[in-house]
Amino acid sequence: MPEPVNSPQTRRPTLYDVATEAGVSPSLVSLFLKDPERVSAKRRDAVHAAINHLGYRPSRAATTLASNRTKSIGLLIDDYRNLWFVDLLRGMESVLSDLGYQVTVADSRPGENRIKEATDGLLAMHVDALVIAAEPSESMLARTWVPTVVAGWRKGVPSGADLITNDDDGGGAMAAEHLLGLGHTRIGHLSGSDGASDHRRAGYRRAMETAGVEVLIAESSGTSEEDGYASACRLLDRHPDTTAIFAANDTMALGAFAALKARGLSVPHDVSVIGYDNSPLAKSRFLDLTSIDNRSDVVGTSAARRLLDRLEGPELKPEQTLIEPTLVLRGTTSPVRTR
Repeated sequence: MPEPVNSPQTRRPTLYDVATEAGVSPSLVSLFLKDPERVSAKRRDAVHAAINHLGYRPSRAATTLASNRTKSIGLLIDDYRNLWFVDLLRGMESVLSDLGYQVTVADSRPGENRIKEATDGLLAMHVDALVIAAEPSESMLARTWVPTVVAGWRKGVPSGADLITNDDDGGGAMAAEHLLGLGHTRIGHLSGSDGASDHRRAGYRRAMETAGVEVLIAESSGTSEEDGYASACRLLDRHPDTTAIFAANDTMALGAFAALKARGLSVPHDVSVIGYDNSPLAKSRFLDLTSIDNRSDVVGTSAARRLLDRLEGPELKPEQTLIEPTLVLRGTTSPVRTR
């Protein structure tokens, strides 16, 4: 008795097997794999059914040879611990996965050499395009020959690259204005030192100066939970009358919670806290953190669509796209109370 076609003992099904099963030509199966919309609905259904029945998986190597593309996109990040990258990747994959693209992630961590090594590694894999969510440089971009999008504010965006980012300046102002609207005037800001932090800090400063109240900033070199804790401690030591804290991201806000708890202060009764990114951390029932949603998933979908546009039209000029943030109210901010 012959073994069923999906038995592990049988050979791997080929494109020609799919064509025979579906009753179409191999060239039509190839067209289906590259551009399903160009195949009639009836034949498309027949090919799809044959693929599912046979368990056929296209050979990536064969696809690359046929189209001169690897159907892969490289994503360069600088810290896998930053939850911002989770939504960015999710947004990219929501656009790319249905088109057969895979996203390969490389974590560079800070440092020119690490970024160079990570970029070279992605290019060695012959990715079709790059999304850079790390600090790029002109020299690094000069060595790339594929469409490139920079995601998120960076200290220097190389010429020749598209920029897709959140309006962090507007978001920083939005956070400060929310706290000012609740009656707070002693509002401290915990800031990092990267490109996004610079813009969020500028927005906060503008809103505070417009309101005519003192600017209180505690800056650190990073934006981790530990950075948030240390910065909050410095802020509270210098300004014990602080009634609200705006953290550069949700992770720093978590560190601020710990610093406040160590001083016997509660949130939001004694001190209101607002974060940034609207990450899974902010959405947790335990924290219930008010946060600015930078819509990083929309940054991801926009970056993916721009890359696809550039793949089809390499002559397109670089563009800058700002994604508007939104305020998400939860339980960590409330009207100011006198102590």
